[in-house]
Amino acid sequence: MKSIILIGPLGVGKSTVGALLAERLGRPAVSMDDLRLGYYAEIGYDRELAARARAADGFWGMYRYWKPFEAHAVERILADHPDCVIDFGAGHSVYEDAGLFGRVRRALAPCPRVVLLLPAPDPADALRILAGREEGAEAMAEINRHFLEHPSNARLATHTVYTYERPPAEVCAAVLAALGLG
Repeated sequence: MKSIILIGPLGVGKSTVGALLAERLGRPAVSMDDLRLGYYAEIGYDRELAARARAADGFWGMYRYWKPFEAHAVERILADHPDCVIDFGAGHSVYEDAGLFGRVRRALAPCPRVVLLLPAPDPADALRILAGREEGAEAMAEINRHFLEHPSNARLATHTVYTYERPPAEVCAAVLAALGLG
């Protein structure tokens, strides 16, 4: 598989960098955020159940409900979109359940270009940088802390690129260089 997969926390720039990479390489850009609900529906996703999980246990209740659907979406997007630049939603590369993580790991195994975008090597610095990028970042800080500290991203990535506070075009160039394509 020749696709380039971008993973990382909320607000790190996966979609923006993905669009730039796709343009530069002449490949289609595919965003998980645009397709995920259709994939989720294939295996019975229920918005009402998700809303109930959120009402009962906050974001983390909904997050737990989403996980099987996210693993399915990863499998499907990779099968449907070879030779593309694909940006995953932040949660699509973080799994607490070993079975779901194994499914995603197997789906990504043929992909030699899974790039983890991180704002900085140190999680505290990364959180500080992300907090300055997004409206409502305080509410996302706990979620991003989980995404930054959880080992799934590092285990799935074949390359890591630190965005620091560089503009997207520079991050795109860094990704291409890391992949030997720049």
